[in-house]
Amino acid sequence: MAEEKKLFKVTIDNITIEVEPGTSILNAARSIGGEIAPPAMCYYTKLKGSGGKCRTCLVEVSAGSTADPRPMPKLVASCRTNVMDGMVVKNITSERVQDARKGVVELLLINHPLDCPICDQAGECHLQDLSYEHGAEGTRYEFPRRTFEKHNLGPYIQLHMTRCILCYRCVFTADQLTNKRVHGVLDRGDHSEIATYIEKALDNDFIGNVIDVCPVGALTDKTFRFKNRVWFLKPEDAHRDCPKCSGKVTLWYRGDEVFRVTGRKDQWGELHDWICNECRFEKKKTSDWVIDGPAKISHHSVISANHYVDTVKPHEALPEVMGGRNPRLLMDIHEVSEVNKPNIDLSKIQGPAHSNDFKKKD
Repeated sequence: MAEEKKLFKVTIDNITIEVEPGTSILNAARSIGGEIAPPAMCYYTKLKGSGGKCRTCLVEVSAGSTADPRPMPKLVASCRTNVMDGMVVKNITSERVQDARKGVVELLLINHPLDCPICDQAGECHLQDLSYEHGAEGTRYEFPRRTFEKHNLGPYIQLHMTRCILCYRCVFTADQLTNKRVHGVLDRGDHSEIATYIEKALDNDFIGNVIDVCPVGALTDKTFRFKNRVWFLKPEDAHRDCPKCSGKVTLWYRGDEVFRVTGRKDQWGELHDWICNECRFEKKKTSDWVIDGPAKISHHSVISANHYVDTVKPHEALPEVMGGRNPRLLMDIHEVSEVNKPNIDLSKIQGPAHSNDFKKKD
């Protein structure tokens, strides 16, 4: 009879779960989901060696383990720290963590240009989400921002080095997925940049995946450049028999036209499968694909606007974090407002509200 694996108990923001030994704090928090999972800009499950660079996933360990319950003196990177039996972790319940995360976001934005109005990554950018949740209203930085010489990476990939946060994901992707990596991080410190050193195109069959793993708009699809906004597009899952990859992709439509092709992503923005350049850049006709149906989009994403297919209400973890107590409401809008009918709760209506849900004017 096979011996059962010993599971470790870990408490994250007052929620206790059991995970296998060797699980990182980040992945343990992701198994809970919702706001309990720390943000991560450099960690990527499929890429060995990723993580520990952006510092956005810092958490506070208030008890190391049952054997040694002493707290860790400094905040730790949850993507690089494994759980121990009896460990107690604080993420959204720690003021130290929230304050440190604001500092990390400010550092990431110091040299980041305000390109959101023209950036193709806008609407699905992890740095946008991070700065919205943890960023300050203004900046204290008064010095000139970094600038770089432009590098041509070939006909498919556009590099904007001023937007790069040096997460190293694209370097790990090229290193582990392709036969020969020709780009990397050159120089050190404030002068570090993603480049090929000798002007050379990235032309490997799977190099297009660096576009999908990039958390910001540093690496974008040249074939989609300035053509449309992602929230105007309709994502559809599709597949084809491809001899090079799984052939499972997401097609981004506006009307009957396919504007771009990407790999399918999970709720953490990570690819389910790598896809080849042929599927990504050369197959942009509906006749090339077998349509599987509408893609599932996160409820929090701007792309989900008017996209009600398979909508699932996010798990509300706040009462669990507060030890079973519900948040105290200072005002119930349904008691104060005279707009909607008293027997209708607007927050529980399936889909958009209609005129018959509101009171008629006298």
